[in-house]
Amino acid sequence: MAYPGYGGYGGQMPGMPMQGAPMGAPLARGYPPQYGAYPGTFAAPPAQDPMWSYFTAIAGQDGEVDAEELQRCLTQTGISGTYMPFSLETCRIMIAMLDRDYSGKMGFAEFKELFTALNGWKQNFMMVDRDNSGTVEPHELSQSISNLGYRLSPQALGCIISRFSRGGKIYFDDYVACCVKLRAVTETFRRRDAMQQGAVNFQYDDFIMCTMSI
Repeated sequence: MAYPGYGGYGGQMPGMPMQGAPMGAPLARGYPPQYGAYPGTFAAPPAQDPMWSYFTAIAGQDGEVDAEELQRCLTQTGISGTYMPFSLETCRIMIAMLDRDYSGKMGFAEFKELFTALNGWKQNFMMVDRDNSGTVEPHELSQSISNLGYRLSPQALGCIISRFSRGGKIYFDDYVACCVKLRAVTETFRRRDAMQQGAVNFQYDDFIMCTMSI
């Protein structure tokens, strides 16, 4: 079944609800808002950029960050707050979300984009984690996914909940992993949906690369 066409390739922040739309309000289009093209690395990052010092402190000699370096950085910055630090696997898929050349690493521009997305996802998680338990219920995850602009069937939501819940709860690390995969597979699909009809054809090898890289 084809979904409605999608428009709106504007400047919506990654991980944030649509501007001007109330929480949970249905979107006029079928896909979540476009997050914009991934920028290339900055030729000369401004010295006053506070993110540059974080990046250079962990980046290897090649000027890029791998999953283990990213995990150390996210732990040191405390972006997970009172929640458990991110697992190495979640850090791998964070990089995969922005890794368009399949190098397994990210540059400074992608590093900044990731932090923008993480802050947005954290705000959404905190909105549904009203008791500050560090976990959300399955129905709260469904609401949060809706708040992010995704319109999924009950069957798809059930599949996501089964995949990312532990003991009937969804922890922050798993929540972020869910958001990363949703964004990555949606944008992979969107780029191939030239007619904007919600339906595409994949060659087998292309499908394997798209799904196994995330």
